[in-house]
Amino acid sequence: MTAEEKAQVVLRLDGITKRFGALTANDTINLTLRQGEVVALLGENGAGKTTLMNILFGHYVADAGGVEVFGHPLPPGNPRAALAAGVGMVHQHFTLAGNLSVLDNITLGTKGLWSLGSGKSAARAKVKALSRDFGLVVDPGAKVGRLSVGERQRVEILKALYRDARILILDEPTAVLTPQEAEALFATLRRATALGLSVIFISHKLHEVMSIADRCVVLRHGRVVGEVDTHTTDKTQLAALMVGGELTLPRAEARTPGAPLLSLERVSTPDRGAVPGLKDVSLSLCAGQITGLAGVSGNGQAALADLIAGLALPASGQLALRGSAVVGWSPRVALAMGVGRIPEDRHHTGSIADFDLTENAVLEAYRTPRFSRRGWMDWRAARRFAEELIKGYDVRCPGPDTRIRLLSGGNMQKLILGRAMAPDPAILLANQPVRGLDVGAIAYVQSQLISARDRGAAILLISEDLDEIMGLSDVIHVVSQGRLSPAFPRGSVAVADLGLWMAGQGFEGGRHAA
Repeated sequence: MTAEEKAQVVLRLDGITKRFGALTANDTINLTLRQGEVVALLGENGAGKTTLMNILFGHYVADAGGVEVFGHPLPPGNPRAALAAGVGMVHQHFTLAGNLSVLDNITLGTKGLWSLGSGKSAARAKVKALSRDFGLVVDPGAKVGRLSVGERQRVEILKALYRDARILILDEPTAVLTPQEAEALFATLRRATALGLSVIFISHKLHEVMSIADRCVVLRHGRVVGEVDTHTTDKTQLAALMVGGELTLPRAEARTPGAPLLSLERVSTPDRGAVPGLKDVSLSLCAGQITGLAGVSGNGQAALADLIAGLALPASGQLALRGSAVVGWSPRVALAMGVGRIPEDRHHTGSIADFDLTENAVLEAYRTPRFSRRGWMDWRAARRFAEELIKGYDVRCPGPDTRIRLLSGGNMQKLILGRAMAPDPAILLANQPVRGLDVGAIAYVQSQLISARDRGAAILLISEDLDEIMGLSDVIHVVSQGRLSPAFPRGSVAVADLGLWMAGQGFEGGRHAA
């Protein structure tokens, strides 16, 4: 490295090692970040990315190695020191108070509580200057709860910049954005790096990495296995580095669907606060077909998922199974009628953190004759079932007695997938099935969904990832503010057009479901 390049280094991680018992999460990791540079941090789930960022922010203390920011050592285990040194982070799940204004959210927790005088005026002026300089258009007086997802992300970035962040870590920043909002974010990042901001960009979307990053650092099993300039590589090579070999994401071939297995006819559900319910929605899930549901998070997907899972009932309209109206709909009835469920949140609704893999494997079937006899659990049968899932779905863990909270996100998702697939469901609700997963886990989960479709299952795929929707779905709907778009057959609509529907522009003529 030349003297000029050394002078440009704003962040240096030197020989970072972190162990949790017998597991080495980070193994002698070296990483540098230069002024005005975007470095993508890539790796499979469990590769060590989160641990590395927690060490950088002082949430963990490394067993070996150290961190330098702008040439000065960063005290270990001190989050305040990281913030004071100019390091900011925007998490995938926003941490904003919806009942407060944009300005209040940005200034919350900063030094000094300004009173009714010049302090608040100065804060407002600083926010407006940052908005102008970085192209982050947002009204400081607006209530955050009324903002779009893209606008909320701008607020999160402004929070970091307001605290004088010169290094910004973005964790899966486009997970809940429309394509147009993602492009706006990238325009902001290009403008920010031109002004000297340095960015670590964590993402599983390789096409975005190729678009925005200058350099890629790839972790595998806690070690750096590759560092490449983006202009000298491609998505295929990056995926191979991440998983240790060639990888091709599955694509579903076109096929003729069967009869409708589950139908909604002009169904509406109540709003939940600011989150819309369904608005006069009609939808059919057919045997041997994947129906993709695209949309920005919080536009009615949860209401539809709860309805199909048996957790909610229509306020109006009709839900039918195999042509017959449903009576007494509940989670137990849904499971008994052949509905398999992959929930949106694997941590809070898909599993119980302190239960082991055996207990989590039988959560939805513990009362069935396979695992329960005369009111007593057959734990031997339950353990055998968990072992079958671990082996059949490549769940990487010490064994069925492992607490599920100790698994990586990808391995947790594989267990939940196996649990949902085990009864060979006729109808499968796949709600964000690959959110936050690495390319290897994504390929595995998607291949299982295609196999279920080919066996005749009717699948509802709810996803905010348009690549996934376009690649797997036989027919696509878009949901916006609880309204459902017409059905778009495979290959009949472009990503940009779906983005317009996601933003609500396709509904201007009052069109709802087909």
